[in-house]
Amino acid sequence: MVTLLDKLEPVIRRYHEIEESMGDPEVAANFERMQELAKERSSLENLVKIAGEFKRLVSEISDLESLVREGSDPELVEMAKEELETDQGKLEDLAQALRLALLPKNPNDERDVIIEIRAGTGGAEAGIFASDLYRAYSRYAVNHGWKVEVMESYPTEVGGFNKIVFEIQGKGVFSRMKFESGVHRVQRVPNTESQGRIHTSTATVAVLPVVDEVEVKIDPNDLRIDIFHAGGHGGQNVNKVATAVRIVHEPSGLTVVCQDERSQYKNKQRAMTMLRSRLFEAEQIRHDAEISESRRSQVGGAERSEKIRTYNYPQDRVTDHRSNENFHDIPRLMDGGLDDMFDRLSAWEQERLLAEATA
Repeated sequence: MVTLLDKLEPVIRRYHEIEESMGDPEVAANFERMQELAKERSSLENLVKIAGEFKRLVSEISDLESLVREGSDPELVEMAKEELETDQGKLEDLAQALRLALLPKNPNDERDVIIEIRAGTGGAEAGIFASDLYRAYSRYAVNHGWKVEVMESYPTEVGGFNKIVFEIQGKGVFSRMKFESGVHRVQRVPNTESQGRIHTSTATVAVLPVVDEVEVKIDPNDLRIDIFHAGGHGGQNVNKVATAVRIVHEPSGLTVVCQDERSQYKNKQRAMTMLRSRLFEAEQIRHDAEISESRRSQVGGAERSEKIRTYNYPQDRVTDHRSNENFHDIPRLMDGGLDDMFDRLSAWEQERLLAEATA
């Protein structure tokens, strides 16, 4: 308990420092600084609230223990014992909540995301599975009041996608969607299969945090920008007017394309957003590679080549290979009912981080 309280003191002190700074007229006149402080204060509020209740319970338990030891009225002592037992149970729950709250937060958790889904092995069925994943994520986003915008898409002739890239905007999007990066495998009988054989197909998902211009600065001289006529779906206007944008970042070789908007300006804006996110991800990968093998698991997230989940339709079972948990009712999951899965993955991540923190 003492260790937890010791860890809380600098957090509480920092919270009060932020409140004091925000009351300073010079700081208040700096909009960007106020935003930074407000964001930091918001991230600490829950912890400070739990800490206040924790300290109150510690003090109350100390008083009750004194009453049990020194009390002369048997009835009062008995009541104190009962209250002491209740408070000790509450304190254990709060201690666990504090341990979780003190775990290092993923700095990207509050960001919007760009999700890229690519069909993998399995031919046309892989494209259909990629489309199914897009539908599941977009339905999930809509259910949570988030905004979904397609940035780039390459449909297949049978109603799937070879590739689709889309942005999801909303509060805490990355904290929920970050578990989806990696290879998803599906086992089912395709609609095109006449003999009822089960096929195995894959799709690869990448979840990139959206970053702004301040965080990732790009030299315009490093860019090659091409404007061309969009192909595929989108109507006559998309095909007749040169609105599609391709941006090549020459130092890294990264290429992004955006062609789903009718406006060249909007396509360029979205392409730049994609490029910043991919450069940010590349820098994170480079940083992670410098971390020793024993620490690398703490970085979080799956490699794009790592198989993270299997969707077994004949057995109505989805297996997450990181948490070793099974989920059922695939139609519900693929219709956006992903909250239970994401809750369990969040709990799995917290347990893993706690185990590493106390090892």
